Amino acid sequence: MEFIKEYLEEVVEIANKINLEQIERAVKILIDIRERSGRVFVLGVGGSSATASHAVNDLRKICGIESYAPTDNVAELTAITNDEGWENSFCDWLYESNLREDDCLLIFSVGGGNREKHISENLIKAIHSANASGARVISIVGRDGGYIQEYSHSTILIPVVNPERITPHTEGFASIVLHLLVSHPLLQAYKTKWESQK
Repeated sequence: MEFIKEYLEEVVEIANKINLEQIERAVKILIDIRERSGRVFVLGVGGSSATASHAVNDLRKICGIESYAPTDNVAELTAITNDEGWENSFCDWLYESNLREDDCLLIFSVGGGNREKHISENLIKAIHSANASGARVISIVGRDGGYIQEYSHSTILIPVVNPERITPHTEGFASIVLHLLVSHPLLQAYKTKWESQK
């Protein structure tokens, strides 16, 4: 029981410490992307790839924003990985998607990547593709934000309240932030099913 209480108290602490201005900045970017008929490409690896897939669904169905995740197409992703290497898996996919300045990357990552340690190199290369094309970047990351936060137009940093639980809190809170974004009254275009019932 003690662990349960402590974990949930940490969740409350994160909610109280998260930077609201960065979340608002992300909302404004997504509104602008929709107004320009741009697209959102959602990237994540490991558990974050599942959040990316969820984000695509919600951005399309709730917000009316054209969205895609490269990890949703296993055949293409593994073909690129096999031929060009894992580190190029996202940037090559974005190239084939004709990434442009009206588009946006939404990146979920626990550590934000580290070039020197060769961690999340595919996310790092994707950031460079975005910068080269003029596309904007929203990142939802943990720890210190890593490499990715340096090149993001909005970095929503999940505060570290317990160094022993960085990954579960970052991944869990990324989902909370996702649902906050798609539920925002300026972004939500369509009612969700249960809320639309009388």
